[in-house]
Amino acid sequence: MKKLMTFTLAAAGAALLSGCAGMNTTASGGSDNPFATESFQSVLKNDFVSKGQATVARLKQTPHQYECSKYAYLGQPMPADLQKKLEQMAADKVVYPKDGQYLGDWKAGLKIAENGKGMQWSDKPGSPNGGNCLACHKMIANDPSQGNIGPELYHYAKLRGNSEAVLKYTWARIYDSQAFNACSYMPPFGAHQILTEQEMKDVMALLMDPNSPVNK
Repeated sequence: MKKLMTFTLAAAGAALLSGCAGMNTTASGGSDNPFATESFQSVLKNDFVSKGQATVARLKQTPHQYECSKYAYLGQPMPADLQKKLEQMAADKVVYPKDGQYLGDWKAGLKIAENGKGMQWSDKPGSPNGGNCLACHKMIANDPSQGNIGPELYHYAKLRGNSEAVLKYTWARIYDSQAFNACSYMPPFGAHQILTEQEMKDVMALLMDPNSPVNK
């Protein structure tokens, strides 16, 4: 079990990187979230270990993660007002490019999209992180290695254009997708500092540049 838990911690990766949510209880005094129970916390303490830069601190839930896991466990939809509140919290923290320029180098962006490395115990601390975008999104024609968990992004700008509104929306989606879907599976690349501002610009160029293979 120890080996399994250690592997799971490493796989948890960058999406678990910030904040600790409070532990709510029901009116009867019991926990409304299995991850807040004493037994689960005991599992974390006894079966998870830090290894290199992959530390147990990553298992502390953000408010978004706490509420989403709670309602999934209860088998109930999240109340609309709570979902809206969580999405607004994320939207308010989006940081747009300081120089007002959204696009970098699409060739660098393609390398980031193809790269799934970074922030794992086996990676050198401080080394550039990948975005691993192709694991979840179809972005390029005739590439069978692409995933389909997320929406298709092929012909992204060709279909949507490159207006200021589209640029801001796309940037915010990459920065923290929870601004649009409180329980999004997409890692918050900007909010959790997985990608730098320049790296986000390069991914933006991959999506928006007419010369990018995304728009061919």
